[in-house]
Amino acid sequence: MTENLVSPADGEDKIENGAEYIPIELIPKQKAPPASDDPSMKAYICTYPPLGQVTQIDKTTTVFTALLEVDDSRASDPWQLSLWHSEGKQWQEVPMEPLRTVDAYPTTLQSSKVSSEPALTRLYFTTPLAIHLPINFTIKFRGGADQSWKWVKDHQGTADGTVMLKSVTSQDAISSDLGDFVQGLNPILKSKNYRSQSPGTTLWSVETSVEAADGENSRIQNIKFGKPWGEGRFSRWFALVRIWTPWLAPRQGKAKFVLDKEAVMCSFLSITGKHLVLLGISGVDDVMTMFTSDDEGNVIMKVRNDSAKSETAKVLVALGDDFEFANAAVMYHARGIIAAYETVTGEQQREFEALKEGDEATKFWAENWYDGLTYCTWNALGQRLTEAKVLKAVTTLAENNINITNFIIDDNWQSIDYRGDGQFQHGWVEFEAERNAFPNGLKGMVTKIREKHTSIQHVAVWHAILGYWGGLAPDGKLAKTYKTVEVVREEAKRRNLPLGGKLLTVAKEDVPKFYDDFYRFLSSCGVDAVKTDAQFMLDTFKFAKDRRELIITYLDAWTVSTLRHFSVKAISCMSQTPQILFHSQMPQNRPPILVRNSDDFFPEIPSSHPWHIWTNAHNALFTQHLNLIPDWDMFQTVHDYSGFHAAARCVSGGPIYITDVPGQHDLGLINQMTGPTTRGKTVIFRPSVVGKSLEPYNGYNDDQLLLIGTYHGAAVTGTGIIGFFNVSQRPISELVPLSKFPGVVEAQYYVIRAHSSGLVSKPMQVVDKNGLIFISLGVRGYDILSAYPLRGFFNDEKNETTWVANLGLLGKMAGAAAIVDNRITKSENGRIFIDTNIKALGTLGLYISTLPKISFKDSMLITIQGKVLPVHTISVSNVSKFVLEIDVEKAWNELDLESGWSNEVEVKVYINPAE
Repeated sequence: MTENLVSPADGEDKIENGAEYIPIELIPKQKAPPASDDPSMKAYICTYPPLGQVTQIDKTTTVFTALLEVDDSRASDPWQLSLWHSEGKQWQEVPMEPLRTVDAYPTTLQSSKVSSEPALTRLYFTTPLAIHLPINFTIKFRGGADQSWKWVKDHQGTADGTVMLKSVTSQDAISSDLGDFVQGLNPILKSKNYRSQSPGTTLWSVETSVEAADGENSRIQNIKFGKPWGEGRFSRWFALVRIWTPWLAPRQGKAKFVLDKEAVMCSFLSITGKHLVLLGISGVDDVMTMFTSDDEGNVIMKVRNDSAKSETAKVLVALGDDFEFANAAVMYHARGIIAAYETVTGEQQREFEALKEGDEATKFWAENWYDGLTYCTWNALGQRLTEAKVLKAVTTLAENNINITNFIIDDNWQSIDYRGDGQFQHGWVEFEAERNAFPNGLKGMVTKIREKHTSIQHVAVWHAILGYWGGLAPDGKLAKTYKTVEVVREEAKRRNLPLGGKLLTVAKEDVPKFYDDFYRFLSSCGVDAVKTDAQFMLDTFKFAKDRRELIITYLDAWTVSTLRHFSVKAISCMSQTPQILFHSQMPQNRPPILVRNSDDFFPEIPSSHPWHIWTNAHNALFTQHLNLIPDWDMFQTVHDYSGFHAAARCVSGGPIYITDVPGQHDLGLINQMTGPTTRGKTVIFRPSVVGKSLEPYNGYNDDQLLLIGTYHGAAVTGTGIIGFFNVSQRPISELVPLSKFPGVVEAQYYVIRAHSSGLVSKPMQVVDKNGLIFISLGVRGYDILSAYPLRGFFNDEKNETTWVANLGLLGKMAGAAAIVDNRITKSENGRIFIDTNIKALGTLGLYISTLPKISFKDSMLITIQGKVLPVHTISVSNVSKFVLEIDVEKAWNELDLESGWSNEVEVKVYINPAE
């Protein structure tokens, strides 16, 4: 993997964080688009199943579909395509037949191809093929019988595809001996087979003893694990590595397992389509278990024991027919291990119980905190904050009618001593804000913030887990108030960071009092939330005694204090260290908090933006099972990648923060992410399921679209959503089956709607032969497609079925997530009744298959809060004749309605299909 990692280009290797320049971590190098061997032949081919990927299918016979895009001038040429495939032996050729009827074509929902290419014609070719064993396949093509064949790999650099039959294995037939699935399993490892909590999986716990720490030095042991599946028996692997101390990032590969950094989990796809997932357990008995690799491709356990006595290192292994199930199996079992070990103090338990007793209040504040639009000062205002800078940002937001709910005052409001070489050496002096920059104190500034922008409900401040990056200032007020200890940090594993050396921090005995006092001070100033950063510093302590005494102490004190003073209104940042992931973020006995899911948003580094989205989507494969809401970091709405970032946040399942320079705002983009409530607040539309990569084994340089899948609503009746992102450096087209959308079921009919165009597909099922959707994106391109389940109501008199789907709020990237409750029924008199609660005002969309045949003026009655809507607020979409648009916002204002006890708006639609 290391050969694919390069430093950013000259002029890109540093990012200015105010006064400090901090080099960013290595970003995978993106390969340049391949040059065609024949520039005159402008042709592009994509297929389903896709080339360059491993695809698991459910049925033995699948229809291969190939899309050939050619210049309009060559559309009438007698093109020929041929499918070549092999079951590991001799390659065989199957000619592909052209699709002659447009009705049989895959669905196109984009108004035009989003690329820099000239006008293109799309031609489709298909052939059925029986799949019994895994096959490799590729395509060759030519412009006619008198021309030479061209292989797609040579023409556009597209690698062979692999198709495997997805099996459903009886767990009774699976060997309980882990050695049958791991070649050369180290005999010193003791494995035990457990009943898995995840369907279709088998689980093992693997343990080995680790010697005690050697005095001040932690014991670090490298223990050979073995080769999952064995030599040449897996086709792809995926891992999440520690890109540097605070952050995780994905790695993918083929054939040989090679890691450039330590991993927290790994997964291996066998050549027969089964998944083997490995998870190292950390945060128990002062042991941290990671994975590395050796020159032969073996998995190596890298274990660190901080304890003064011998302890046990644990690895969980799950075998399954599906990656998500196998991944869930190790995570569910890990929860049990952590729960059995966790030492919840009486104080912690009292805070948890107090929070449960106030569930309604907690829910109210949580909705504001999680779902309100947030502004952060970091990239917008940089370091060296002043009261004037902060208040200018607040005033500008108000002047632009950007109704922020949460306002985060980021780094550099604190009183620090500026000693040493850079921010990692600077120490914290006192609780009060820096007196010259904030002459009215923290309380004075927070009071003015709330006065200048009344929509702001919560004000948060940044601080480091140890107070500041360099701990406490030795001669400061805090160092004289609390008992302190001097600790030594290891040198950073990141280039040029002066992270090592000594720092002063609060000693174990005083940490709970320190946090309680600090948060009482913040509360007295009107601050009611915190962003606690630099939590990885706890994992940089060099000596074993400091690690075992301070890591858990700080984590638990912070948890208790945030719950006591701020309820759920806390953000955990730079905290993807193994101990924190397991000890603080895995337990389920507390409310979830916001946790940063990746390294930072770097506005000035072009190459960082697709990598940022890629990393978050793959990190979510792990963090989806933790007790948290993933925070994909802030971004700017006026930026080359602003829409790209916005779409990713909308499908993430997490919060949305903007960090616009005052006055530089894209109000149209903000409107696509948010909506106004009936009380004048601005809310985001957060799907109910965390967004994550749908293809864990695809590599960053594989020239494939990144698919981020999420879901909103109840099982079966909810909406599957996919965000499509082109992270490559060339335009990409793909064919995506309906079955790819999260939560879809075979028996159900769906319509697909594209956010970019508003176009809606014809009804389709998973089993449809032509149930494919064509997606094409240029460089930096993105789109969001949603699959809405249809309810069918048969009309005996007309002998037809009316199909209905609730599309949520139109014009919103995740408009389906605006739906709080949705019921579609048929009354005894034959009327169809749609009862919808939405969380914000906007334009509600309904798909009605018979809409072209009826008059909504005569056949429908629509009310909000019991009042009939004005007719002019209802219309048929100019994009789709099957979509009814109800302008709830305009109707609300014209009817002069007032909000009740809830922010929600109830819209009732009565349809008489007989009229």
